[in-house]
Amino acid sequence: MAMPQEAPKIDCPPEEWEMRVDLAAAFRLVDHYGWSDLLATHLSARVPGPEDHFLINPFGLMFDEITASSLVKVDQEGGILSPTDYSINPAGFVIHGAIHMARPDVACVIHTHTRAGTGVATQKDGLLPITQHAMAVIAQTGYHDYQGIATDLDERESIVRDLGDNNVLILRNHGLLTVGRSTGEAFMWMYRAERACYMQLAFQQSGAELNPIPEEVQRTTIERNRFNNSEKGYRPIGKVEWPALRRKLDRIDPSYKD
Repeated sequence: MAMPQEAPKIDCPPEEWEMRVDLAAAFRLVDHYGWSDLLATHLSARVPGPEDHFLINPFGLMFDEITASSLVKVDQEGGILSPTDYSINPAGFVIHGAIHMARPDVACVIHTHTRAGTGVATQKDGLLPITQHAMAVIAQTGYHDYQGIATDLDERESIVRDLGDNNVLILRNHGLLTVGRSTGEAFMWMYRAERACYMQLAFQQSGAELNPIPEEVQRTTIERNRFNNSEKGYRPIGKVEWPALRRKLDRIDPSYKD
């Protein structure tokens, strides 16, 4: 169910405004769930239309301050295209720009530095197939080795290669990244990945003996989740969840629409 949209509060087409409102909602929800890292990390979205233009957070605003009209529109090189009193973080756009340019199917990219996500990203074996949640995420996950702060444009190629056609990328020693054909899809993949990482750390910290899932069950479950993410009749992730999350956010603070 599409969310009703108000008239744009800045000079932009209705389609761009709709994307701005969705992305601003994602910023607020990331903060609400405790995934933000002060001014660090980024969320970005492709502006509908033939131009390769994107929306990203202004560097200097906390996630709970971001509104639809405060998002910064940039070109594929990170050049600012919309009026703003802020700059953008170049390291953020290196990662996001690379993915948007290589994956035209991707409408939204979300990157976080959470305790659970980074805790698992720091482990040699990464996300383990020890829960149902983990196997759903593993089916759509790639890994990218840490190469320092992402300001080197040469890193774009390896980021794109390591993501492949997946929806989740574990940035080793760094954090999590998810993509989606909509803001809701990208957000729900981050929610799933974050939950799977949290559950893994909770088990590891318990000191209890693992009840392993049989390898054959692991294999078939992961394969089914790979198939279920295809366009062969399975509902897209986020299609039902995103309107519900938007309603939740409206009850908390609807100012993200400003």
